[in-house]
Amino acid sequence: MRLTQAQLHDHLNLGLKNVYVLVGDEPLAQRECLDMIRAAAKQQGFDERSSFTVERNFNWQQIQNYGQSISLFASRRLLELNIPNGKPGVEGGKVLSSLAKQGLPDTTIVITLPALEREAKNSAWYSALERHAHVIALNEIEIQQLPKWIATRLAQQGQHASQATLEFIADQVEGNLLAANQEVQKLGLLYPQGELTDAAVREAVLNVSRYDAFQLGEAVLTGDEERTVRILQGLQDEGEHAVAVMNPLMWALRPLVRLKLAQLRGENLENAMSSARLYGERQTLSRQALTRLNLRQLESALQKLADIDKMAKGVLMGNAWLELSRLCFGLAKIRGRKS
Repeated sequence: MRLTQAQLHDHLNLGLKNVYVLVGDEPLAQRECLDMIRAAAKQQGFDERSSFTVERNFNWQQIQNYGQSISLFASRRLLELNIPNGKPGVEGGKVLSSLAKQGLPDTTIVITLPALEREAKNSAWYSALERHAHVIALNEIEIQQLPKWIATRLAQQGQHASQATLEFIADQVEGNLLAANQEVQKLGLLYPQGELTDAAVREAVLNVSRYDAFQLGEAVLTGDEERTVRILQGLQDEGEHAVAVMNPLMWALRPLVRLKLAQLRGENLENAMSSARLYGERQTLSRQALTRLNLRQLESALQKLADIDKMAKGVLMGNAWLELSRLCFGLAKIRGRKS
């Protein structure tokens, strides 16, 4: 069964089902859907949450062992299964098919997938998920739809703005929903409910000091080590949460994986960039990064970001800021091979 993000809240109020699948590359939608499911689980008496990330040589027996284990403290459990590369392999495909059809006792399962290639969409395991699970597509918002999306978010906090102002905000964030959401939330903190004037919005949005988290992605992509370190230190000194810094970085790196795969298949890079919704300056940054970073490095970086996210949320042991700094500096100092 397919659900939209807008339908998810009302659906969850009727009780959690066995299996949910979040598929797509839109990080804000993924985060909000996960938060809704987690909140509903807590409200409905789920006392335990476990998380697995599928990386190379992942032992799928862990999932079977989890299903057979009995919790001493919880009668209902939430299991989150993240597959960053969307490739579970033969064994994993069988496990996913089984989970879709049978689920696990007293457990709601949330499977997180990126936007899938055609081969994965046509696979038996994904067909089983579509047939038996509840699938939520994390669709990116088209540029022309973004002003309406921003207006809806503003209305939720009792604010509204002119069409010209909405288009100005949309133009500034260049299609990035994470950035758009941050702008909307900031406007909610700065101004009371009611009409937002064009001048007030411009003053808030053009405050460039609040774009440091996105500038970090630019510094990493261009290989500017000194700037990368300076921005990281500044963000940490200002008390920014590691998760808030990671999301823009993930937004910068994810399209590069798609571009690398397109290059390996011999596809036209311009078309691949348009498909990945990269325009203007982002195309220039992406080209620079593609000359330095290979597919393995990019996939490893995304996997590391998933681990850091768990550290920041207390699921894994470790210092999220320290690991994030190491990752960013490591990516920035990589130099491409000389011809």
